[in-house]
Amino acid sequence: MTSDDAEPTVPNPATAEPTAVLPTAGAPNGSGPLVNGPAGNGNGSAAGPPLTGLTPPGPGAGAMPLRTPGSDAAYRQTNGGRSTSQRSFGRPEPQEQQTFRPVYQGQAWPTEQPQYRPAYVPPPPADWHQQQARSYASEPQKLNRVVTIAALVALVIGVLAGAGAATAVVALSGNNTPIAQQPEPPVGTGADPKIRTGSVSAVAATLLPSVVQLKVEGQDNSDATGSGFVIDNVGHILTNNHVVAAAAKGGSIQVVTNDNKTATARLVGRSPAYDLAVVQVSGLTAPSVQFGRSEQAVVGQDVVAIGSPLGLAGTVTSGIISAKNRPVTTGDDTGQASSYISALQTDAAINPGNSGGPLVDMNARVIGVNSAIATVRGSEEGQSGSIGLGFAIPIDQARRTAQQLIANGVASYPVIGASVDMMFEGGARVSAVSPRSPAAQAGLRVGDVITSINSDPVDSAEVLIVAIRTHQPGEAVRLAYERGGRSRTVTLTLAQQIG
Repeated sequence: MTSDDAEPTVPNPATAEPTAVLPTAGAPNGSGPLVNGPAGNGNGSAAGPPLTGLTPPGPGAGAMPLRTPGSDAAYRQTNGGRSTSQRSFGRPEPQEQQTFRPVYQGQAWPTEQPQYRPAYVPPPPADWHQQQARSYASEPQKLNRVVTIAALVALVIGVLAGAGAATAVVALSGNNTPIAQQPEPPVGTGADPKIRTGSVSAVAATLLPSVVQLKVEGQDNSDATGSGFVIDNVGHILTNNHVVAAAAKGGSIQVVTNDNKTATARLVGRSPAYDLAVVQVSGLTAPSVQFGRSEQAVVGQDVVAIGSPLGLAGTVTSGIISAKNRPVTTGDDTGQASSYISALQTDAAINPGNSGGPLVDMNARVIGVNSAIATVRGSEEGQSGSIGLGFAIPIDQARRTAQQLIANGVASYPVIGASVDMMFEGGARVSAVSPRSPAAQAGLRVGDVITSINSDPVDSAEVLIVAIRTHQPGEAVRLAYERGGRSRTVTLTLAQQIG
């Protein structure tokens, strides 16, 4: 194939062998063809050692001017005036790109054609493989070092904290001079807590100065501990009858105020029927309480109980009104008259020693006098505490009784002049009728069963007694009763009895 028909072939960088014809220092006058073979063959070539792929070229070698880009002269060989080319593999020659002629065997193919061809390219370094291995080696991880430092810091902090030592952290300047320590946030110097109006704390702050502890000793070496509260500005204190009953026939009553001042009190009067009593202390400086209206109390409203349970003076508990008009009978022993109370029920904790203390609403107004607690059936006396069932005498009744005790030393309560069977169930069966009593005048007889009072059902003797004592002597009440299977109704006026 002639050079006119041949297609120039681009050498493969990976497999191309170096061209055997290498330029020398140059032919005289720039003429004379170069041939492949030993130096000097009679054709005018320069003398010298043969150049091979393993022998670096001499000085000045490869300094010939670059051929015109795009020329196929690099692939042509002069052979008797005829030019031949290598077999083409169908890869066209890149346009506007100079060809590469390796200087020594194994020289890397350049990624970018240099603007000049150096005279000599040094071989790769002897430790080339070691450098390549180091370049692919992974960088050692620093995580273990960070974790170790963090563990050491935590250990040091833990030791210092456990020993109770206080450390100060300061910064150092370039000349190792400590910089002023930054101010620390204040500890324990926050704003004082505010007492919110209507809260338990506000109620306690208002009532505690008015609540006292009572320590009673009787002539028969009996003693009792309870609570009370100041009701006027002359030293009268309202409490329960069962608290001061031991001193009724001689003994002493000591009053301890909230500021731990002790004074001796005298018994003004007591009412076993309502389980109320009044004592007085001369020169008492404690403030008096404010009365509320127990009839306006509603089930579910918040209340606070204050007293001295188990001798712990100034104890405050809170709860709600659980129920109203609970018939409650109290009495410490068989020798003491029983008290019948239409009580306020509360779940505020009331324990022995709370007796006589106030039950107050969230406006710090007294609505009841704590008097009794329900106990679990079978528990021994003195071993039972609050189970969430406490009872208080309504203040509406307690106020009337206290006024009578202060004025007369005694109090009265309403009666119908008849006795009822305490063991009968399904109503209040009349067991006796006093002559000239309201019951006798109304025509009641023994054996009649009272079933309602003012349209309120009566299912036991206790319910009838409690209902009657919610009224005042002289008031009229309407009773419904059964006699011989027939229902009857009668109206009568209540009498009074001292007690």
